[in-house]
Amino acid sequence: MQRIANLLAIQDGKVLLLQKPRRGWYVAPGGKMESGESIFEAAQREFKEETNLTPTNPHLKGVYTMIIKDGEKTVDEWMLYTFVAYGTEGESFKETREGILEWHPIESLHQLPMAEGDRKNLLFSALEKGIQYGTFTYTTDFELIDERFQTSIET
Repeated sequence: MQRIANLLAIQDGKVLLLQKPRRGWYVAPGGKMESGESIFEAAQREFKEETNLTPTNPHLKGVYTMIIKDGEKTVDEWMLYTFVAYGTEGESFKETREGILEWHPIESLHQLPMAEGDRKNLLFSALEKGIQYGTFTYTTDFELIDERFQTSIET
């Protein structure tokens, strides 16, 4: 099963998003974990590779199972680990082979084009306390057909 780590940087009421060229959808910078790498290491490495920035004190905000179904048949499945950092150091790329980097107001997460599971994940990460665990099930056309969530908050 593939493992993906992404990181949402939040600074001055804005989030740093990557607009992917294929669909024009926005995502948090991230990518595939390498063999032997921790989820923390992967999130930091991928974020640095895609943005040229170093995240400030990143912490885990979400663990998700992503499922793609064709009818009743599961055709793909991966794990997504989402981190948040409230600040960055360095100077950001403007554009990379992965897409265009842009800072957007947190509120724009409600309407920017993106996968619906990503929207829910990123809104939780930007606005809520605790860690969210969830499962998103999509069609092969990336239409969200099911979702389940649990949240834990340390007291």
